[in-house]
Amino acid sequence: MRRPSGAPPLIMGVLNVTPDSFSDGGSWTDPATAVRHALEMVDQGADIIDIGGESTRPNAPPVSADEEIARLVPVLRDLVPSLDVPVSVDTMKASVAERCVSLGAEIVNDVYGLRDPGMIELVASTGVHAVIMHMNGMPRTMPAAMGPGYMEDIRSFLRERTEAALDGGIRPDRLVMDPGIGFGKDPDQNMAILGDSSYFSDGYPVLSGSSRKRFLAVKFPGMDRDEASAEAARIASESGADIVRVHNVGLTRLRVS
Repeated sequence: MRRPSGAPPLIMGVLNVTPDSFSDGGSWTDPATAVRHALEMVDQGADIIDIGGESTRPNAPPVSADEEIARLVPVLRDLVPSLDVPVSVDTMKASVAERCVSLGAEIVNDVYGLRDPGMIELVASTGVHAVIMHMNGMPRTMPAAMGPGYMEDIRSFLRERTEAALDGGIRPDRLVMDPGIGFGKDPDQNMAILGDSSYFSDGYPVLSGSSRKRFLAVKFPGMDRDEASAEAARIASESGADIVRVHNVGLTRLRVS
């Protein structure tokens, strides 16, 4: 999943099938509407579709595995056969990932860094790709910022989880690093991470996900959230990100190409 030298980053289009996501909750809960939106994103240039059934915004209430599966399965059943790009599932639960992979998801995008019991074993046994993300705290208890030395703390976490993944049998060419922009970092920290994506690589592809996050209003005043998101994706791409995760695919494609 590493982009070729000189090529633009891969674009991961966000498809939230949740009623409470921070920017588009409830927009795509109907399976037919969700599939149409995914196809639109592919037409606009998405290389991957990332589908999520649980909000990870600050203070978000937890969702049971059964509820998450109930939201995802009807969409995946129609979505996977309709697309010619990989589908990623955004989940931190091994049981949810297992069900989604059985329906054709090729990537597990895990904000919890493959820490749920059974997640590493699932990824290793199925051969799917996995995104290891850093999160400072948990959605319901997420601090507003990290302390001094946060860049190295994030990289150390990613290295530790990578070692656990490799020890568990996951192939190195299946791993992607995500420093977790917006997950318990303040605006200045998010901008520093955004501007130094390659710092978190250690030889692995890096995913950057800042789309529509709150810090953009602080750091890009005068821009609407999609313009700011596209500009953040451009910065991430120029600092070494191989994949950018965004809501507005068309605008981002214009900015990063």
